Amino acid sequence: MIEPFRIDIPQADLDDLTDRLARTRWPNEVADAGWDYGFPLARLKELAEHWRTRYDWRAHEAELNELPHFTTEIDGQNIHFVHVRSPKPDALALILTHGWPGSFLEFLDVIEPLSRDFHLVIPSIPGYGFSGPTHERGWDVVRTARAWAELMRRLGHERYGAQGGDFGAGISLALGALAPEQVVGVHVNYLPTRPDPDAGLTLSESDEARLDEVRRLMAQRPPYQALQASTPQTIGYALTDSPVGQLAWIAERFAQWTDPDSTIGDERMLTDISLYWLTATAASSARLHRETARQVLPCPVPVGVAVFAHDITRSVRPLAERLYDIRHWSEFERGGHFAAMEVPDLLAGDVRDFFLTGVGKA
Repeated sequence: MIEPFRIDIPQADLDDLTDRLARTRWPNEVADAGWDYGFPLARLKELAEHWRTRYDWRAHEAELNELPHFTTEIDGQNIHFVHVRSPKPDALALILTHGWPGSFLEFLDVIEPLSRDFHLVIPSIPGYGFSGPTHERGWDVVRTARAWAELMRRLGHERYGAQGGDFGAGISLALGALAPEQVVGVHVNYLPTRPDPDAGLTLSESDEARLDEVRRLMAQRPPYQALQASTPQTIGYALTDSPVGQLAWIAERFAQWTDPDSTIGDERMLTDISLYWLTATAASSARLHRETARQVLPCPVPVGVAVFAHDITRSVRPLAERLYDIRHWSEFERGGHFAAMEVPDLLAGDVRDFFLTGVGKA
């Protein structure tokens, strides 16, 4: 059963957030620390004060409630999603999937341009936001993709495309592997390509430079990833109890993974962080890092890739082509890991090009 959903955070929860922020116990910081030891204290205090005194959740909640929200239960798990229908009755449907530490909010600025030509389904990953926490083992990208296939079946979308970045890319590719008769193509804006000495490929200098970036990342595994992949419950205690802890944990990712010229404002970022805090999903969202093994399912459907200059890593096309049927490849000089928020015009245009050049009509 699919039911309409309306966002209505209890006022007591908002009051509790304000109270906790006012009672923050701050650590000290060494002189001239900058970013050498982690998120700078002065910047975090600035964000926390904004969140406590100027940020208005109710205003953002009202705007979000202008969208058509729904929930349904699939595989024993509550699933929240936004379903925007195109004015074109016979439009192709697209399912857009976020990653961590994002949310369905990532896609707010691409809804209007994409819905001109596509029906849009924008779910929250199990364990994230209004899909609520997961309660059992096994909610990895493959199980999530199976849930997406069932969701699209319930909505009556017999043929559709999939798009995503971060975990959303993995889920979208898994969906193409699990439901190739329904998925006409997969577009991703994040596709890690690991060095493969057995590939027998002669790569360009620029591609080798990209692989050097990957090697450095692999040699120094990011602390957030190590913690969430090994002990998500442990870090979950701190993030669920301290709003400033949750703030620093996510704001650091926005600071480090975006284009230096990113236009993501503090209000949009705080709305995303508020979603994690108000739904108490820090631990359950982190579990996706532990649940998801590094695996590549054979995905037979056409794949489109958008590479943004300031992403965590940049894909190497010859390596990607060994794994997927790459039909479309774009390189952009602007944008980072949160492309739908940073450069929605570029992402929406690339998604449209991929699915309307014949791939989406196959």
